[in-house]
Formats: sequence, structure tokens, C-alpha cells
Amino acid sequence: MKRTIAIAALASAALTLSGCELGPKQSVQNGHRGTGMDTVTLKKVAMAKDDVPAPPYESPSTEGPRAREVYQNVQVLGDVSEEQFTYTMAAITAWVAPEKGCNYCHNPENMASDEIYTKVAARKMLQMTRNINQNWTKHVATTGVTCWTCHRGNAIPANYWALPEPGTNGIIGNRHGQNQPLPASAYSSLPNASLALYLTGDPKTDKSIRVVSDGMHPTTANKLSVKETEPQYALMNHISTSLGVNCTFCHNAQAFKPWNISTPKRATAWYGLRMVRDINGQYISTLKDVFPAHRKGPMGDPFKVSCATCHQGKSKPMGGYKMAKDYPALWGSPTATPAAVPAAPAAAPAAPAEPAAPVAGAVTTATH
Repeated sequence: MKRTIAIAALASAALTLSGCELGPKQSVQNGHRGTGMDTVTLKKVAMAKDDVPAPPYESPSTEGPRAREVYQNVQVLGDVSEEQFTYTMAAITAWVAPEKGCNYCHNPENMASDEIYTKVAARKMLQMTRNINQNWTKHVATTGVTCWTCHRGNAIPANYWALPEPGTNGIIGNRHGQNQPLPASAYSSLPNASLALYLTGDPKTDKSIRVVSDGMHPTTANKLSVKETEPQYALMNHISTSLGVNCTFCHNAQAFKPWNISTPKRATAWYGLRMVRDINGQYISTLKDVFPAHRKGPMGDPFKVSCATCHQGKSKPMGGYKMAKDYPALWGSPTATPAAVPAAPAAAPAAPAEPAAPVAGAVTTATH
């Protein structure tokens, strides 16, 4: 009887554990054997084919009169040909507002008018797209981005975040940003403000992840605490979930800190984090007075982007498909008037030199 109960209990446990699994995994070795450098991904995500919309029609000529010469109030795409302009507008409509069409941004009786807020926002997003394709090639390389990369046919991208609202938790009082499972921290009991700390351009919160302890015990030069590492682990969880990868996609399991033994993808991610800060700080946060309340968070800030906004569970958005190659208008200068082109964002410095291996007995945490 006891044996039967034990077998039943084991069977029940197996079913319970299998229910926690997200699905079959795909493991790829990306380092020397025995180092634990395996990248594990969900097969259903890694092997899924993205439904990338085809161009609205064959790409037209880049020659001919400029859009600014033909249409009124064209502030960003005025430097492209009239034909390229209408071609790009047709594509954007399908990417962002396929049901509402042109009227989602334009007054049909006066297409040049800026009276609809979505047109003002779209203009800023076009500047952002061009900025990414021009100045952040160390993250997007030659693949680039389009509006579809984030929107996927939705007016509001599926993955966004906003500043968390300070709240209370009944009897125990203020949560202090803890123990509130959210997508931003991969549903972990870690601080929910990690994205606000590391993915905004606000100089007051623009912290680099450099909480690394080089000694086992606290000293006057080593005052770092476990608490200080929690927001960073929350961000690392977010990145891992957003890209559908594990830690060794960027880091070496031998030692997470050194750059010289990390994978090249770590440098790509380093630039990506700074690119997201630039997007949120220079383009999205500046639309605070443009967006209506339903497109803002509880603290009144516009919905912002994170790694998940573009990647959506894949290490390369859309599996690395080079969609932007079909839209030359998205590769121009961020503004149409050459004299008004803002200075390019400061190039991210080279990754800091790190020792080849951690100090013996050192306690280290992941750095980015």
C-alpha cells in the first residue's frame, strides 16, 4: 500500500513539474566543451517563422522631385522622392494602423494639418527610426529597424512599460518596489523599477551596471550590498526573457565579469541598452505633452520601450530578417533639413578592460 502511494506521489510530482515547463528546449554549444557555455532556447520560439509583411508594391524610384517640394509640412521625409514618400506612407499605414488607415494620423480634409496627436507622435518616431538606422549600427548593424519591428500591426506595441506607481500592500505597508511579479522583471520578486533605473536617459537615474565586488568582506573601498545588485538581476532577467536566451548568450560561465572572455553578443547588448536609453530619453519622454492619458502610465509618463518591444522573445527581432532594406526612406538623416540635423549621439566608449579572471575568492555579479 505504501509503495502504491509512493508511486502515485511520484507520478503526481512528475505531472506537476512537467506543467511548469514552457516547452521543448533547443541547446546550442557556443563555447568550449565542459564550460557550460550552452545557449538554451524554446524550440517553439527559436524555430517559429515571423510573419513579415511584404512591401505595399514594388519599390519606386528614388529620383524625381522631393516630397517637401510636392507636399506641405513634410518635416522628416521631405528629403526623399515623392514616389518613395507615398510608398513609405503606405507601408507605415499597414504596420501601425491597418484598420483605420491614413485617417489614424491625418485629417482627410487637410493632410498637412498637425491637429491629430498621432501625426506629431509618428513624426517623432520616424526621426527615431532614422536615428537608430544611422547612429546605432553597433546594435542593429545593417539590419536596421522599421515601424513594424515594434508595432507588428498595432497602434501601440504589445510590449511597453511605464514608471511604476509607489504603492502599499495592506498591513505590511509600502512594497518598496519588491515582491510584485511583473513582466519587466520576468515575474520575479525583484525590484520593479529596474527598467526605470537603466533604460531611461534621465541623468538622475541613468546608472550603468557596475555593482561588482572585488573582495569577500566589506571594507571602506567595498561597500556594495546584495540589495544593490537586485535591480541589476531584475534587468538581466528582463533581457534574458526578452531575447529568449540564457545568461551564457552574452556571458562566459567561467566568470561573468571579464569582457575578454565574454561572447561578442555582450558588446552588442551593451550598445543596445544605451540605444534604448536614447530612444526613451530623446524621443518618447519628449512626447509627454502630446500623448493622451490612455497612452501614459500611472505616473503620467508615456509608454516606453524595452528590449522586449523589438525582440519579442527572439535573440534577433523577426529572426534577423532584413526588412528595412526595402525602405530606403528610413535610412536618411533624422531631420529633412540638413542644417538642422542634430549632433549624433556620443559613440558608446569601448568596453572597459577587465582582468582575464576574477580575483581568487572574489564575489562577482554580472556587469553590462
